[in-house]
Amino acid sequence: MEHKALHRPFELYVSDLEHWNERPLVHHFFELVQVMEGTGVRTLNLNRYPYAKGHIFLYTPLDCRGFESDTPTRLCSIRFSEVFLHNSKSPADKERTSQWLQQLEHIFFHHNRFEAVQITHQGDCGMMATLIQQLITEHDLQRDYHEENLQHLVTLMLNILMRNVAGNANAKVCPNGEEPIISRMLLYIRKHIGNSEKLRVDHLASTFNLSANYVGEYFRKYTGESLQNYITQHKIRMVQHRLLHSNLTIGQIADELGFNDESHLGRQFRRHSGISPAAFRKSAQPS
Repeated sequence: MEHKALHRPFELYVSDLEHWNERPLVHHFFELVQVMEGTGVRTLNLNRYPYAKGHIFLYTPLDCRGFESDTPTRLCSIRFSEVFLHNSKSPADKERTSQWLQQLEHIFFHHNRFEAVQITHQGDCGMMATLIQQLITEHDLQRDYHEENLQHLVTLMLNILMRNVAGNANAKVCPNGEEPIISRMLLYIRKHIGNSEKLRVDHLASTFNLSANYVGEYFRKYTGESLQNYITQHKIRMVQHRLLHSNLTIGQIADELGFNDESHLGRQFRRHSGISPAAFRKSAQPS
């Protein structure tokens, strides 16, 4: 799977789909998309969902996304990184923003893997459309304090999206009153991706009350891939994200994500990405 990084903290595009790279890509940034015209199908983490005029989606870092148009499609894409929302903030505010973004990414990680992310409340849909238009105007005019205003507008839109997703999740009734095991397992793996002991088959079996012999079969049944492959791929994606969006050394990244040492990380990374971690970090830097 190909990957795409963001070279500026904030980017905004309004263009026809034919000018986009339509192949599914793993993006390393947040992206808010509004369908301005057209119909078709969007791919999201190997799932397919129809889209139409007025639909609004939020993609989080490491989501794999793409579009296939049925009719001429025009999209507004608002792309931003954590750096954008951290600008001009105190250390305490930056820490609160980071925690809020982690919570948002956690919620949408589950939602984007299994469901279409859309605004479901009509009033919120109209509010989002108005805010997006205001954001486009603010971005184009570049008047005084426009960066601060863009921050506030993006934050407001993210809050609106989160309450729609959280509200929908709370409204659902599962047969046993709980989230499906596979959903909880995926979130558990993501949370403990740097702790190899907690990702062992016997530990997962005990945690989710499954037979150790059945964990692998169960995981493949609901995700289409092996447990070990999923863990490895997610680790590599997290390494890529750290290389692109942090100043951590490769050794520090190896410690954080549970690799034996820097050499172990390098071998795994090269096997799955084709290049070394250092070369990957260098290739993503603006020329």
